[in-house]
Amino acid sequence: MKLAAIDIGSNAARCQITNVFNQNGLVTFKRVEYVRYAIRFGEDVFNTGYISEYKINKFIKLLHSFQLLIDVHDVEHFMICATSAMRTALNSDEVRARVYDAIGMKIQVIDGVTEADLINKVIINFLDDQNYLHIDVGGGSTEFNIYVNRQKMVSQSFEQGSIRHMHGHNSAELWNAMRYWIEENTQKYQLNRAIATGGNINKIFELAGQSTGRPVTLEQIEAVTARIAATSMEDRLTKLLLNPDRADVILPAAEIYLSAMKWAQLDTMLVPAVGLKDGMLHALYEQHHPDRFVINKID
Repeated sequence: MKLAAIDIGSNAARCQITNVFNQNGLVTFKRVEYVRYAIRFGEDVFNTGYISEYKINKFIKLLHSFQLLIDVHDVEHFMICATSAMRTALNSDEVRARVYDAIGMKIQVIDGVTEADLINKVIINFLDDQNYLHIDVGGGSTEFNIYVNRQKMVSQSFEQGSIRHMHGHNSAELWNAMRYWIEENTQKYQLNRAIATGGNINKIFELAGQSTGRPVTLEQIEAVTARIAATSMEDRLTKLLLNPDRADVILPAAEIYLSAMKWAQLDTMLVPAVGLKDGMLHALYEQHHPDRFVINKID
């Protein structure tokens, strides 16, 4: 069957269409189409409180293009989730109503707990019997989860992300709350390693030149971060080949990842290159195929 997930983040909107194969309870998710567009709702919402008329009109066109792509691929089921920027926007209800009136697509605004639960559906496939701190940094929020023996013990969402941080929407109180939560739970659960999700850490991992499936070290992340910081915005685009919407947020995101690792006293991190959209696809399949299954592969 074909499934689709549309993830409307604070920085970008993503549409992924995936084939799902079930062989005797072993399920493989195989991506057949992926489109990402930097809608950047967070720039509007975190500065003015509202999504602008210009971006609303562009957003409707973008979702219509996703809708056509879903139709062309004969997708059986799809899900649309919006995160921090949409749940913060004062005109969120209006935006979603206008989308529904224009193209008939319903958007589900999810809270940080639900976001973390969806990511949990796929992240556990990359864990072993060590104790992990999972760090997921988006444009508007950061989710922390702690896993012991592949079981999630505690989680917490903070309204701090790369775009909020870039625009100075943070406080000592918020950073102290994040630090306190990590330090308290590090002591309680004796963490061994970090595992991270998010577009920025995926790019940092790539720039570190680490092999797929191998952990990246704190020192490697710091080295990549220093390299980016010493590079002009133009060179980030032309030499490091960062997308424009990645080039300006990658350092604020890196600061969150590095801070979390240091607070937890961790020196290695796994970066499995999965995220909310993959969890949404898992949830969709689970919803329509409730029989027990095990993920064989996510590609």
